[in-house]
Amino acid sequence: MGLDILTLVTFFPLLGIILLLFVPKTQVGSIRAIAIIIAFITLLLSFVMYSLFDPFANGMQFEINIPWITAFGINYHVGIDGISLLLIMLTTILSLIAIISSWSAITTGIKGYYISLLLLETGMIGVFVALDLFLFYVFWEAMLIPMYFLIGVWGGPRKIYAAIKFVLFTMFGSLLMLVALLYLYFMYHSYSGEYSFDLLKMYQMPIPMGAQTYLFMAFALAFAIKVPIWPFHTWLPDAHVEAPTAGSVILAGVLLKMGTYGFVRICLPLFPQATLEFVPLISILAIIGIIYGALVSMVQRDVKSLIAFSSVSHLGFVMLGMMALNVQGLEGSVIQMINHGISTGALFLLVGMIYERRHTRMIADFGGLSKSMPVFSTFFMIVALSSIGLPLTNGFVGEFLILLGTFKANTLYAVLASIGVILAACYMLWMLQRVIFGKITNVANENLHDLSGREKLVLIPLIILIFWIGIYPKPFFIRMEPAVKNILHLMQKSGKEKAQNFEELKFYMDGSKASEYTFKPDGE
Repeated sequence: MGLDILTLVTFFPLLGIILLLFVPKTQVGSIRAIAIIIAFITLLLSFVMYSLFDPFANGMQFEINIPWITAFGINYHVGIDGISLLLIMLTTILSLIAIISSWSAITTGIKGYYISLLLLETGMIGVFVALDLFLFYVFWEAMLIPMYFLIGVWGGPRKIYAAIKFVLFTMFGSLLMLVALLYLYFMYHSYSGEYSFDLLKMYQMPIPMGAQTYLFMAFALAFAIKVPIWPFHTWLPDAHVEAPTAGSVILAGVLLKMGTYGFVRICLPLFPQATLEFVPLISILAIIGIIYGALVSMVQRDVKSLIAFSSVSHLGFVMLGMMALNVQGLEGSVIQMINHGISTGALFLLVGMIYERRHTRMIADFGGLSKSMPVFSTFFMIVALSSIGLPLTNGFVGEFLILLGTFKANTLYAVLASIGVILAACYMLWMLQRVIFGKITNVANENLHDLSGREKLVLIPLIILIFWIGIYPKPFFIRMEPAVKNILHLMQKSGKEKAQNFEELKFYMDGSKASEYTFKPDGE
């Protein structure tokens, strides 16, 4: 069943691409229907996987390890833990929503557009299931192609500039990651006598501190660009603003999480001592990103640009929680990955819906939408408040845990990061005030039709998730907790001098005490 479910969830969207190749481009209705059906079945398969997943089991589940390119020790090795599971569920949900939301938004090149979305879905899921580093790299690079076309073909006026900038930034990081992968590959051969890209085997390999530093830097830069961490964020606003609505939803909801996921899956367990050395630097960059993203969002005139810069701020919280290196911080980081995908994805959907009606995203062109579009305004306000982190919404759960974990690790970092929470309320509430409240200042806003049934259909699942995670997040934490503790255990295990338990963890490098970092995961 493991072979069936993981392979099906990963590659089922490719079946849709094959079917679409045989459909004439003039049959627009059939093209849209096939894309929606394939994405819906993929979502159902992911729900089957979710139901079969054992929340209390430790280690990888549904693991498959089949020889692929045996001469080079490359295997089709896939498997998931609770972190991967939640990110795959997010991917399948947002992919279906993105496809449905494109029903009336895309009118040219429809066949190529849906092929790109389905190919992108496979690439993203593949990153989250790959346990062979070569396979991970293949999926990592594969998702570049469809996203490039989504931005470059169906994007806005500066689409070519934005698409090329996105690819150049990502490719630069990818090349460094490729060099690091090859170094690890040959290092593992020296260690074991076996050529392999198997990530789980590499977890057991002792890596000298000098090598850890350079390898961490190569991987971390590739992941930092994808997150993106300040100051590697400059490609993101252009890509978001120029991408079509579905492209922005997928980019914010899933693609950015590939960077944070890379840190959790590769950097922390493989290079624990180097991670500790870089904790201050990454934490400071995360805090700068939190405050900078919020301040820049505050002065944006374009709603979509405001949401794009807010992503820099929100993902700064994700990285800060991760660098706390305790259960609370890491769990908060993972759940905030999911929360950001839900809330920011919904915000981009709402902006796309109003853009279809008014063909403008400028804040000054709106005002008083609550009078002409009350349903739209209600959805918009709920999602905006969840993005701020209002209690009883998903955003509060993630930010609270991140600040709690950060406070335990470094009080100053937590205090500085809290400024971002206040600034988020400022820019988001000010935007709501100017867009949906007050008097109708533009005659063009008086007779706008409210949300259609299809538009409500794509938003309601996200609203349900906002309140579900905000009110009862237990099902999500139960599934991720063993994986989070396993990551911390792998970090502890790589230290030359083992701590007696998780209450006080010390790392020793090259036989002498070079760094000390203490974290206290509760419940151990």
